[in-house]
Amino acid sequence: MSKPLILVTNDDSIVAPGIRTLISVMKEIGDVIVVAPDSPQSAMGHAITINNTLHIDKVNLDPDLEHEYSCSGTPVDCVKMAVREILKRKPDLCVSGINHGSNSSINVIYSGTMSAAVEAGIEGIPAIGFSHVDYGWHTDFEPIKKYVKKIALEVLHNKLPEGVVLNVNFPKAEKTIQGIKVCRQAKAMWMEQFDKRTNPQGKEYYWLSGEFVNQDKGQDTDEWALENGFISVVPVQFDLTAHHAIQIVNNWDL
Repeated sequence: MSKPLILVTNDDSIVAPGIRTLISVMKEIGDVIVVAPDSPQSAMGHAITINNTLHIDKVNLDPDLEHEYSCSGTPVDCVKMAVREILKRKPDLCVSGINHGSNSSINVIYSGTMSAAVEAGIEGIPAIGFSHVDYGWHTDFEPIKKYVKKIALEVLHNKLPEGVVLNVNFPKAEKTIQGIKVCRQAKAMWMEQFDKRTNPQGKEYYWLSGEFVNQDKGQDTDEWALENGFISVVPVQFDLTAHHAIQIVNNWDL
């Protein structure tokens, strides 16, 4: 039997340790093609490039890989370019990450990592976004590699429901992994503020900062799982229709 074709991408750039770890795991499973940003694209969400040109360069960061490309665009651009210009057939799986930093709860909305996975899902490709709560560039990914492989193999074997991708987050490195929990997204948000400053030329500018606030005390959420040492797996749908609200709005005088 032929090996599965696996597309690997991320938002931290093609040289990030997270994606290099993900590539090493996926090579154990199938034939790997990498298309990833040439520079960090964190918090780009589902942005696409429409007013600038896009560039694709073949690179040789891994001597075992024949097809590895850096892209000047966003994570979603990378998936679109892979599907439309590089791949000869639709991949059997798309994996995005491993992101340096959490994409649990509301962070899924802002995440370039997850948006790449969602774009693959829109194309009908089973997809997973992997993220690690630790933001450090030199985070030790070794302990989670077996779980990355296990989850990827399960998706390949079982497929995913139509319109669904997986958002997988790993707890902090100092926590002993207790297992895997399938969760719901916690109700949480960023309490943001803008730090107003002045540059040496006297021009004012702003620096975004904020505090993440978890308002959800449920024990079935991704935030609870991560806090208690579990790997959180949240099935995410990209149909944003609020079906429960359709009848409510239909009752308005429209």
